[in-house]
Amino acid sequence: MKKPFLNDDFLLQTESARQLYHSFAKPMPIIDYHCHLPPDQIAEDRTFENLTQIWLYGDHYKWRAMRTNGVDESYCTGNQSDFAKFQKWAETVPYTVRNPLYHWTHLELQRYFGITETLNGQSARRIYDACTEQLQTPDFSVRNLLRRMNVETVCTTDDPVDSLEYHQKLADSGFEISVLPAFRPDKAMAVEDTTTFNQYLSRLESASNVSIADFDDFLTALRQRHDYFAAMGCKLSDHGLEQIYAEEYTEAAIQAIFDKIRSGSTLSGAEVLTFKSAMLVYFAEMDWEKGWTQQFHLGALRNNNSRMLRQLGPDTGWDSIGDFSQARALARFLDRLDTTDKLAKTILYNLNPADNELLATMIGNFNDGSVAGKIQFGSGWWFLDQKEGMERQINALSNMGLLSRFVGMLTDSRSFLSYPRHEYFRRILCNLFGNDIENGELPDDIDWMGNVVQNVCYGNAKTYFGFSSKPLELAV
Repeated sequence: MKKPFLNDDFLLQTESARQLYHSFAKPMPIIDYHCHLPPDQIAEDRTFENLTQIWLYGDHYKWRAMRTNGVDESYCTGNQSDFAKFQKWAETVPYTVRNPLYHWTHLELQRYFGITETLNGQSARRIYDACTEQLQTPDFSVRNLLRRMNVETVCTTDDPVDSLEYHQKLADSGFEISVLPAFRPDKAMAVEDTTTFNQYLSRLESASNVSIADFDDFLTALRQRHDYFAAMGCKLSDHGLEQIYAEEYTEAAIQAIFDKIRSGSTLSGAEVLTFKSAMLVYFAEMDWEKGWTQQFHLGALRNNNSRMLRQLGPDTGWDSIGDFSQARALARFLDRLDTTDKLAKTILYNLNPADNELLATMIGNFNDGSVAGKIQFGSGWWFLDQKEGMERQINALSNMGLLSRFVGMLTDSRSFLSYPRHEYFRRILCNLFGNDIENGELPDDIDWMGNVVQNVCYGNAKTYFGFSSKPLELAV
């Protein structure tokens, strides 16, 4: 007998997996410790006019699929009507079979809107109208969407020059879900184009009220912003890098490079790498001082299509997995901080699956016993946040580290409809544990395994990031 598509036991192949998911994983709240949700829309409690606005605007995952399916760009980022864009997406969905978009699309329709019909060109109008009608009601405002998914904490991604005014409004509003900033200072070390960088420094001067004449002023301004983020509840920083930079440098050399930047001169490739290497250390030391967690998203080869970059700008779907060398520079960077006892809690995200075991072993070099899981191998990211990608990350971590101390899943999303990705991860996790129990590879102790699952899904993150004083108790 055929199983219904996306039934209650979706991805759960054994009775043990079903028990672990339904009794232990599913009830856990969500801590979304890294995402790109716009805080202004949460503060304003926005409601969306239609399904296209909440589902297709800014979603380069869907745009890539549509382009691959032969859909003209006008239906992705162009000026076609919202329904015309949705119609083209609906016509594309049947061709996304075995791509995670197929699962995500139908999970989101079910979990938010109660729609179990599959999306295609024929069902597009019915589904669009039904969802749009619901979206225009107060129950589907963005705050209520977060409540609907049992979200407890959201950490947005914010530049040091951001005012954080909407985070303040949310804090003042008494909204019960914590919406906290995360410090993303990549533009504060992007010195390849000194003209653009000097323009950024002008914004930093305004935000910090510090006049930046030399490198010491620059660090003073950044520290002022770092302190401000901490006062606003920030507990995490984040970098999106091709690879870690770990060149040797002296203070005098960095000051000279900064003077050259301020003069408007172009830096050499070596000077760029040296400056970035120093800045990573300065940021890491600030994070360590405050007890923050630093995150490094490594391995994306961005903006490959220069024609479309000129036409549409970055983050529009022209990025891919890169094959950068990761190990040696990463080890040097972490070792430099560890040697001075200034290595903060760290999460390393990998975009190239060929480097899974590399990162899974690297974290063990710097887990010093001071914090459980101090250095983390982060969850499958971007192109790897799909079933096989998550399984491979979980298996590499299991084989070479402690999966039981893993801080689990995040959305890394700009969409308020992305929270079923946590459910997707939880089902995959429970299925792996369940299969091991059924195969006799793990003890048939559902309470113990269930507590491990709960910690991976929720408890570890809550403790690790300082959102509570203790983890969930593991029953021995």
